Amino acid sequence: MVGIIMGSQSDLAVMQEAAEFLESIAVPFEVTVVSAHRTPERMVEYAQTARHRGIKVIIAGAGGAAHLPGMVASLTTLPVIGVPVKSSNSIDGWDSILSILQMPSGVPVATVALNGAKNAGILAAQIIGSQDDRVAEELAKFKKSLAEKVMESVEALKTKDWKRKNIGF
Repeated sequence: MVGIIMGSQSDLAVMQEAAEFLESIAVPFEVTVVSAHRTPERMVEYAQTARHRGIKVIIAGAGGAAHLPGMVASLTTLPVIGVPVKSSNSIDGWDSILSILQMPSGVPVATVALNGAKNAGILAAQIIGSQDDRVAEELAKFKKSLAEKVMESVEALKTKDWKRKNIGF
């Protein structure tokens, strides 16, 4: 249901967070390397066949010049979520962020934070969940767990007192 692609195998350390989230809520996905610069024909084939293969959303991670998300978005009508990756040849990740964020009119790419693959997985699930009640229910459980963690922190602060500094409520 979700295609997770990256420009290099070295991006897997970041991109696996999207896969792990999708796996945790039982959303099917595939993971592969598709380089916009080193395997452009593979990129074209991937983007143009994704819908036919049952992909509903593509998450594309790339570092450096980060052309992969935008090029894939130009080749498909599926939603593409770009994950800027801070790579070894990166300018603190800004090159990746701006390459993915600054798309021309008509070729949108939803962009998450630098190395924000987990949020990309969540966003992909939300897109799918807009039409799939089972996925929406799993997302609701996930959101509830986030709220529960915050409330656990609130209670922990109350019991530790911390001289009552910076405790709201």
